[in-house]
Amino acid sequence: MLLDTSAWIELFKATKNTGRIKEVLTKEPCYTSIVTIAEIVNWAEKEKRNHEDIIDNVGKASTIIGLNESISVLAGRLNFERKKLNSKLGMLDSFILATAMTYGLRILTKDSYFGDLQEVEKL
Repeated sequence: MLLDTSAWIELFKATKNTGRIKEVLTKEPCYTSIVTIAEIVNWAEKEKRNHEDIIDNVGKASTIIGLNESISVLAGRLNFERKKLNSKLGMLDSFILATAMTYGLRILTKDSYFGDLQEVEKL
């Protein structure tokens, strides 16, 4: 399972979704896109939280997946096509989707951008 930024933030904020996220983290191999790290740091800075501890926890609980040329090309194509469905879709969301598709992973997310995809579990 690839945890989207919104799933990690739900966990760190201890929302009603925390139980499901913890269940996923303990019951199956979990992954995080490297672009999620940037989004988590941005969120932590806004919330005045220690991003180093948070990122350390992400790295301990999941495998970080880097970017490569094929993921980048796919992200660009997906962003172009999916913006026709939702103009607010960001490029980083497209990188997360491309990473999941490249590695055959499902996405755990709170975001509605991927709601139409079978490979997505919405919190």
